[in-house]
Amino acid sequence: MPITWTGRPDADRLLETDPLALLIGLVLDQQVKMEKAFSGPYDLKQRLGHLDAGQIARMEPERLDAVFRERPALHRFPGNMARRVQQLCQVISAEYGGDAAAIWRDARDGAELSRRISALPGFGEQKTQITVAVLAKKWGVQPPGWERYAAQWHTVADVDSPESMQEARDVKRRMKAEGKA
Repeated sequence: MPITWTGRPDADRLLETDPLALLIGLVLDQQVKMEKAFSGPYDLKQRLGHLDAGQIARMEPERLDAVFRERPALHRFPGNMARRVQQLCQVISAEYGGDAAAIWRDARDGAELSRRISALPGFGEQKTQITVAVLAKKWGVQPPGWERYAAQWHTVADVDSPESMQEARDVKRRMKAEGKA
């Protein structure tokens, strides 16, 4: 199922083809519209001229912060998200040789996949479940037992139209409200 999350074909194509872009988009998917979050990797690549985990990991934090703050800012909280993206890239560089896809390519089963994703900066329990669902439904990553670790609610993994994007947004809003209650 193709990715249609941003309303921008080039940004969606990047999410479909670049594992690091996908992970950065998932990190950015908090406290902003999903379309904005998932456009972030494309815009970051345009500003940097690359989307290389090693290079981002080694950047001066102030420079990456400035890139995130360029107008329009890449996120509602550009400083925090610049740090989080850099931390993500540092882990990918140190633990996976700069190869984001190695996180899931080498996972033996759903439990290991979930553990690897949840160890990434910015990936709590729900974000990990969403990521497992996205990898299974959009990327075909389905190690044995993945279903047990995937989100069982309507997420971006299920989005294939503006209507299903609205449904994902509504579910996210409801879950957030229930979490506050």
